[in-house]
Amino acid sequence: MCSPVYLMVVSFPLTSTHAAQCRYALGMEDGTIPDSDITASSAWSDSTEAKHGRLSTGAGDGAWCPLGAVFPSASEYLQVDLRSLHFLALVGTQGRHADGHGQEFARSYRLRYSRDGRSWITWKDRWGQEVVSGNKNTYDVVLKDLGPPIVARYVRFYPLADRVMSVCLRVELYGCLWNDGLLAYTAPVGHVMHLSGSPVYLNDSTYDGSTEAGVQFGGLGQLVDGVLGGDDFTETKELRVWPGYDYLGWSREALGQGSVQIEFHFQKTRSFHTMQVHSNNRHTQGVRVFRKVECQFKPGLLLPWSSPPLLLAIPLEDLKDPSSRPISIPLGGRPAQILRCQFTFADRWLLISEISFYSGTPRPPPPPPHTHTHTHTLHTCFITLLLFSEADFAATTPRSGLPVAKHDSSNTAILIGCLVGIILLLLAVIAVILWRQYWKKILGKAQGSLSSDELRVHLSVPSDSVVINNTHNDRERERCDGEGEYQEPSALLRPREHTRQDSTGKHRGRDCFPSPTEEPPPYPGAPPYPALSPPSVPHYAEADIVSLQGVSGNNTYAVPALSSPSPTAADCSPLPDLPRQCLVFKEKLGEGQFGEVHLCEIESPQDLPNLEFPFNVRKGRPLLVAVKILRPDASKNARNDFLKEGKILSRLKDPNIIRLLGVCVSSEPLCMVTEYMECGDLNQYLSHRVLLDKTGPAHHAATISYPALISMASQIASGMKFLSSLNFVHRDLATRNCLRPIKIADFGMSRNLYAGDYYRIQGRAVLPIRWMAWECILMGKFTTASDVWAFGVTLWEMLSVCQEQPYSSLTDEQVIDNAGEFFRDHGRQVYLSRPDICPQGLYELMLSCWNRDCKLRPSFAHIHSFLTEDAMNMV
Repeated sequence: MCSPVYLMVVSFPLTSTHAAQCRYALGMEDGTIPDSDITASSAWSDSTEAKHGRLSTGAGDGAWCPLGAVFPSASEYLQVDLRSLHFLALVGTQGRHADGHGQEFARSYRLRYSRDGRSWITWKDRWGQEVVSGNKNTYDVVLKDLGPPIVARYVRFYPLADRVMSVCLRVELYGCLWNDGLLAYTAPVGHVMHLSGSPVYLNDSTYDGSTEAGVQFGGLGQLVDGVLGGDDFTETKELRVWPGYDYLGWSREALGQGSVQIEFHFQKTRSFHTMQVHSNNRHTQGVRVFRKVECQFKPGLLLPWSSPPLLLAIPLEDLKDPSSRPISIPLGGRPAQILRCQFTFADRWLLISEISFYSGTPRPPPPPPHTHTHTHTLHTCFITLLLFSEADFAATTPRSGLPVAKHDSSNTAILIGCLVGIILLLLAVIAVILWRQYWKKILGKAQGSLSSDELRVHLSVPSDSVVINNTHNDRERERCDGEGEYQEPSALLRPREHTRQDSTGKHRGRDCFPSPTEEPPPYPGAPPYPALSPPSVPHYAEADIVSLQGVSGNNTYAVPALSSPSPTAADCSPLPDLPRQCLVFKEKLGEGQFGEVHLCEIESPQDLPNLEFPFNVRKGRPLLVAVKILRPDASKNARNDFLKEGKILSRLKDPNIIRLLGVCVSSEPLCMVTEYMECGDLNQYLSHRVLLDKTGPAHHAATISYPALISMASQIASGMKFLSSLNFVHRDLATRNCLRPIKIADFGMSRNLYAGDYYRIQGRAVLPIRWMAWECILMGKFTTASDVWAFGVTLWEMLSVCQEQPYSSLTDEQVIDNAGEFFRDHGRQVYLSRPDICPQGLYELMLSCWNRDCKLRPSFAHIHSFLTEDAMNMV
């Protein structure tokens, strides 16, 4: 139907979406980066040389340590060679502990990088600061986002100190391959626009090259940083930056000419298929998309420019639309190592945010298999149609200056054939969409805005009650805990091979869950689902909220009944639907009335482009996840609640809150996939430690220091500040519901270990009364202010190192009576006493959290500020 053409191998550029996910560990910790690619200016000894500077490893003496002092020269460095250009989004650093024999770490450092190994660039943040804050102790990993990101092959860490002292370092780099191959671009310096007397700076502030005579050259900057500017160029996506930051812009009057010339230098010659330019079009302020573009191609550094140049007009039919937009410019597959383009002004200003290239190497297509002839033909038709359309576009453009393409009967026949093939393919796609429409409708309903009717309920009824296997948690505690305050992270065990056989005896591979046509069990070798247990009593008294069970616990998050969505609500993007075959079963964590919770692995998270994985996933390492499975025989209401829960939990995107990573809803059983924290909860961690005082630790006793406690408390406050900004109410904040590293979760109520922390009201509810504000106990009123009360109790737990229950001298009934004393306010109410290590100022913060008047309790923003700025210096 279509004549053969050459296929293109496309190299996709870095976009804003890819930049957000370009956070893979590049191999310092797991050994992907070999010893030979890690060098240093010097080393103390063989046991502290450069190859030992790997994050979270303890080889040699535990880190790289330079021979010379880093103060005042700051000339010692640790260098990593990545062997090819990489886009680096963040870096991690750590000090040296060496099983208690070393206490060296870098409080700050500088970064220098190079793309060719000859010219070195000092990294600066968006405000021009070179010094990066480092570690505060020998054991914590400190991750720093690189804003702006780095494109480099070589990276050097220069540790700094404010006095003569020993410094050691372990590092990791996070990013991905720089597939664009762009080494540098040259462009005029951006200009300043004045709007209503206020300056809008449209300069390339992160450009890492040189500037001379009003031209920037030899570097990369904001045109390739993966950040796309919005419709209003005066608004920015970054905090604390100036108006216009997201764009590079030029004034025709200030430039003194009618076009802007930008030149791009690449690593090697490649065939350019398309250039995509993200441009602003706020025409009401004199800004428009460029009118035309003329590009020249240079196949090699020493070769002349190819002729003729490519001249294309940009036919924009929606010039009245002020939206920013990507403009795709067909480049016809021309080869080049250097590309020079002239963008012609269409108005007084031209603003560009990002420029990307789609390029590839032509090669003949392989002979298609007989069974896929039709698909291959359609693919060929698509490419033929694309090439034909480009030629037709060039021929019909009035100002192109290109020769007119000849339209003969053969081209017409090819075009008609391709159109027929496209129509057939579209019909097939529509059939697939209709087949899946049922599940999309269900998920769409769950993801829609909650109506006021849905938000108003009068009784909080749990949807599940999960029992956690305590032996597993003991095992994880052994894996995560160590002697003293410092714990070296241990490597995860490799996944066990789970195979299953069909009726013919053939292996069917590893799979955590059954196919939709199979009956239970949900994974190979698992026992069948137990019989449904009787409905449990509600866990909370009446509250005008939607009560939602957390992923592995009970009634974690509650949404106040609002008449309209909160203006501060996070973006509710669709939940990624993860393929269940990627989940490899590890073990069962717990079960309840309507489902089970499993521990699984995702072996290759990088192969799932729609997975918003945590940024600290190691390259080539599996990702541990907790998977909540809804029973196939669950009621319709349970299914709707399950999907609604997923929708609401998808909004909780904060470093200190357990993250929902995705769902499996395209087939039965329905699943939710969340982060899994292998190191257990904060209550168990602290209860096995003693406070570190000036007399030193007891023999063989694990210790915890006051600064470490305050640091963890500030992380809890940070997570609660985020929840409160979304008007989310937790209702069960306690150390048992804070996992390590600090992430707020909801496991506490579901574990037999903490059954004594909950009080059962006969026939009504199960309540964590020792953590609850008086208005929660007596009136069933749960608000952010009641979460503040619970935070005060949680902080008291931490400073008491979880050695006793709150109000341990009172019975449950006396705790309830004490809530009545708060209500009567006759001065007879009992407060938790000040822990020995707690400074008076910090205890006064606790007392303010327990204020009878909920309006007088501090906000989580105030609490977080106090803990990060004041509390750390009180002891």
